[in-house]
Amino acid sequence: MVGLGEGALAVEVGLLLAGFGYAAYEDLRTREVTDALWQVLGVAGLLVGAVALFPGGAIPLLLWLAVGGLAAEHMFAWDQRLGPRLEPYADLLELGGYGAVAALVFGVAVRFGVGDGGVPIAVIAVFASVLIARGLFEAGVLYGGADAKALMIAGLLVPLFPSPWLLASPALVPLTSVLPFSVDLLMNAALLSLAVPVGVAVRNAARGEFELWRGFTGFSIPVAELPRRFVWVRDPSFGDARREEGEVETSEDDRLRRVEIARELADRGIRRVWVTPQIPFLVVMAVGAVAALLAGNLVVDLIRLV
Repeated sequence: MVGLGEGALAVEVGLLLAGFGYAAYEDLRTREVTDALWQVLGVAGLLVGAVALFPGGAIPLLLWLAVGGLAAEHMFAWDQRLGPRLEPYADLLELGGYGAVAALVFGVAVRFGVGDGGVPIAVIAVFASVLIARGLFEAGVLYGGADAKALMIAGLLVPLFPSPWLLASPALVPLTSVLPFSVDLLMNAALLSLAVPVGVAVRNAARGEFELWRGFTGFSIPVAELPRRFVWVRDPSFGDARREEGEVETSEDDRLRRVEIARELADRGIRRVWVTPQIPFLVVMAVGAVAALLAGNLVVDLIRLV
C-alpha cells in the first residue's frame, strides 16, 4: 500500500480478509450481505488511512478524507433521509460530489504534483477504484450493489499492493505498483469465475443433459427443489422473467418468487425446469482478494508464463 505505511497495511489487510471472509460466508448462505458490514469497513478504512497520512501534512490528509469519504458514502442510504423535496436530486448531489473530488485531486496534482508533498499514490488508487466500481455497476457488469460496494471497500482498505507475498518477481512489481489492488482483485475474480461454466458443463455432461452453448450456462432441476435453490428460471415453458428479476431487492423476495414459479409450473404438470445458478460473486471476489495478496494479478501472471 504505497504511501500509507507498513503498519496501516497490516491493519487494513486484516480488515480486508476478515470482512471479505464474512461477506463470502453470508453470500454463500443467503446471497445477501448486510450494508452494516460495508459501513464498518468503510469507516475503519477511512480512519486507518487518515491516521497513517496525518504525519504527512494537511494536503495528503485532506485528499484522503475527500476520496475516502466519497467511497464510504456509497455504503450509507443517505439519500433516503433527504426528504421528499430533495430525494429526487440525490443523483445530482452525488454527481456533484464526484466532480468536486475530481477537481480537488486534479488541482492539487497540477499545483504540487503526485507523491511526497502532493497527491498520494494511494489517493489516486482509491479514486480509480471508486470510478471503476461505479462504472461497472452502472454498465450492469457488476449486477449486485454489494459487489460494487465490495470493490470500493477493497480499494479503500488496500489501495495498492505492489509486492505479492509469494510471487513478487521483478517483472510483476512495476505493474502491480500502478494497478489499484481492486483491479487485481477484480481481474482475478473474473478469471476464477470461468470455473463456473466449466463446472456446469461437466455436471450436464455427466447427466447426459449437455447442449451446446446452453450446456455451459444452466442445468435442469426438479420443480419441487426450486424454492430452496439459488437459481434463475430460464425454462421457455415459464417465459422470460428477466425484467421481474431486476425488481427483486432481497433474498426473501427472491425465495417467495421462486415459490410462486414452482407452484405455477407444478399446476401445469411440469416436473423439471431449466435454470441458471445465482453465482455468489462475493465468494469469488474473496478468493480473488486472497490470490491478489499471494500472487498479484493472475491474468498478468498467466500472460508472463505464455
